Amino acid sequence: MTPHDRLRPLGLDLPPPPTPVGSYVPLVFDGDRLYLSGQGPREADGFKHAGKVGAEVDVETAYRHARLVGLNLLSVAQAALGDLSRVRRVVKLFGMVNATPDFREHPKVINGCSDLFIEVFGEDGRHARSAVGMGSLPGSITVEIEAIFSIRP
Repeated sequence: MTPHDRLRPLGLDLPPPPTPVGSYVPLVFDGDRLYLSGQGPREADGFKHAGKVGAEVDVETAYRHARLVGLNLLSVAQAALGDLSRVRRVVKLFGMVNATPDFREHPKVINGCSDLFIEVFGEDGRHARSAVGMGSLPGSITVEIEAIFSIRP
């Protein structure tokens, strides 16, 4: 079963790839690795979810935002690779949560992206990961995640 076959029953469509908002590129190929720049919780219409997790944003909502970030990462990978089936495995995620100083459930938030990748890639979606809290993120977005994929030629 292909990654696209797994997305369909989840009722998920890949949004258009986000455009970089700074002096960087959205991805870099290095050998059999694809490095994806950090993405935020951006809806297909451009709306970005903002707020502090642990204050005005709860864990369940932030989890959904991290899942949306995962879709945006997959969109960038799809545009770069032409086919998500070229992803051999998800190697690593680095997840950042715009959180209050006393917030302690960062892993539960970033699970939104991790769970999506496991649903889309099966066992090849399991990955190493960091989930950390930040005092702020660009545009006050709730979550930012970057990814490293191992790819097939």
